Amino acid sequence: MWTTAEALTPARRPVLREIDELPGPPGLPLLGNMLQIDKPHIHQQVEAWARRYGPFFRFRLGRERLLVVADHVAMGIIFRDRPEGFRRTRRFRDVAAEIGLAAGVFGAEGEAWRRQRKMVMAGFDPRHLRAYFPSLVKVSRRLEARWRKAAAADASIDLQADLMRFTVDAISGLAFGADVNTLESEDNIIQRHLDKIFPAMFRRLLSPLPTHRWWKTAADRQLDRSVAEVNSAIEGFVTAARGRLVAEPERRASPRNLLEAMLVAADDPGSGINDAEVSGNVMTMLLAGEDTTANTLAWAIWLLHTHPACLQQARQEIDARAGDPDDWTPERFASLEYVEACANETMRLKPVAPSIVLQALRDTTVADIRVPAGTLIFGALRSDSLRDEYFESAERFNPERWLHAEPGREAGSANRVSMPFGAGPRVCPGRQLAMLEMKIALATLLGRFEVESVATADGSAPEERMSFTMTPAGLAMRLRERQR
Repeated sequence: MWTTAEALTPARRPVLREIDELPGPPGLPLLGNMLQIDKPHIHQQVEAWARRYGPFFRFRLGRERLLVVADHVAMGIIFRDRPEGFRRTRRFRDVAAEIGLAAGVFGAEGEAWRRQRKMVMAGFDPRHLRAYFPSLVKVSRRLEARWRKAAAADASIDLQADLMRFTVDAISGLAFGADVNTLESEDNIIQRHLDKIFPAMFRRLLSPLPTHRWWKTAADRQLDRSVAEVNSAIEGFVTAARGRLVAEPERRASPRNLLEAMLVAADDPGSGINDAEVSGNVMTMLLAGEDTTANTLAWAIWLLHTHPACLQQARQEIDARAGDPDDWTPERFASLEYVEACANETMRLKPVAPSIVLQALRDTTVADIRVPAGTLIFGALRSDSLRDEYFESAERFNPERWLHAEPGREAGSANRVSMPFGAGPRVCPGRQLAMLEMKIALATLLGRFEVESVATADGSAPEERMSFTMTPAGLAMRLRERQR
């Protein structure tokens, strides 16, 4: 994007490259590179191409030409030019609408996004997060009890499933004032239905033909049922919250959960927000709050277990600063600097969103490349995070790099390269809540248990599998209680 174009004479302006002039993997007529893409590992495929063709190249999925940007500086500029210059793709919008998902702040664009962003940010006000803290502690106690039972029975724990129970319970209590309590019940209805939605969106986004429009498979029919069940639950959350606001008017001045705060903001005469947009943001928080945080935690626990010195340092900090759960406070968790560094290092190496696809809304430029309106941009967000040019021994798990500037690198440079929550105006509004959830879950684990094992069935490193977010496949954990 030109920032000084007016000051340059035509003779001095750099010559722009065209997308079709860029290198890229050879493909087939009509299909392009479609047959070369292994959908669950598309992020790794594109990262491998970036190592071969450089930070800017092209490939095709059928008729769609994509410009790959595997450069953090260029992606930072693109992020800051949202929502005016770039948006999520029309295909993303159409697939979400066809599935039956109302557009929350995650998928909304333009003026609708601006209205909803203000409402959502009101819900994530730090004062509200402080008020929600006891609910998080209650959920962590249930997680501890579930793991204590498994440890006593020497039972294997499905790590992701338990962490998703934790995040569903946490987001439901904090965001909606609903005690769904999947941690103490095997009938985890909401979680079971939520788990169908993101994978279905991912499949349809990458499908060359919308076959579900002509005939529906058993998976398509199950998806319809799951969306209907979740939407019904959301309607119940909204109705209950409105009922509380009517019965207890004082809640309008001091909302006790995110949904109440959003409804109060939406009821402001100038908000322009309707109930469908509120419901869309409830769905957004359920989906994003469950999947992303749970998967990041699973990766973090595996990485800490495979790096015992880091695990021990995190445990010592938790013992010294967080202490017993009866004494937990927001201030104590804010002081867990090394635990936060472990989370940041996890998100650098194993971001749940290693890539993003956006669409240019106007003719523009990216670096020295001409980008016509409508161009699809495949942002390979993790690519630079794994390069030694930006991180010393970049493939190594080293939380210390987040506490002290590495030799020859500026303080804070890690945050500019690794962008797990995005950047610019559309940076994730729930990032503080996600970090607090991760710290509480890690404090529950490391403060109360010894980790006997975290491994896949064959003992190999967990596979990175994309199903809208990047998940570690097949991790099981065994625990024993700490003797203190």
